[in-house]
Amino acid sequence: MTVALPPPGTVLCTLSDLDATGAKGISLDGNAGRAGIFVVRDGAGVFGYVNSCPHIGVPLELEPDEFISDLHNEIICSTHGARFSLEDGLCVAGPCEGDMLEPVAVKIENEKVVLA
Repeated sequence: MTVALPPPGTVLCTLSDLDATGAKGISLDGNAGRAGIFVVRDGAGVFGYVNSCPHIGVPLELEPDEFISDLHNEIICSTHGARFSLEDGLCVAGPCEGDMLEPVAVKIENEKVVLA
């Protein structure tokens, strides 16, 4: 799934936006509130991905910003339970094992998550 991204340096969210769930969905094109991409926080690192499961192309979350497992160590597809690594988006279990989420380059600048 290809997503049109805004230019590098665009602010996506603040680091504190990731505190409640460890992740934040970002709608890029006004698509009825559905997140086009999402960012996840793992310790001091922040990673971005296109919000599309490689198995069947559905958005990963059923509820806003609910991308992370209850143990806070994996991204979960709510449709069929596939589990993905936070750091690289590799599917480690489920029907798309071995596939990867499409990465979105992000970085932290002044307590904000921005497109790299």
